[in-house]
Amino acid sequence: MNVFNNDRMNDSRVTDTISKLEKYMPLMFGLLIAFLAGKALKKVFWTAFGMYMALHYSGIHLFG
Repeated sequence: MNVFNNDRMNDSRVTDTISKLEKYMPLMFGLLIAFLAGKALKKVFWTAFGMYMALHYSGIHLFG
């Protein structure tokens, strides 16, 4: 008796689930990469802005 071969759970449902996963995985991966890149760019921007303002208010004017 095979415990894992259940008549209620046929192979077409598993195949459909795997095909949907294969279909949408590149999209989800791309969205994750875009989200992480956006977070990194935001962090870099605010770090650079903070360093610029610290230099500006200490009397070192970089641009003029």
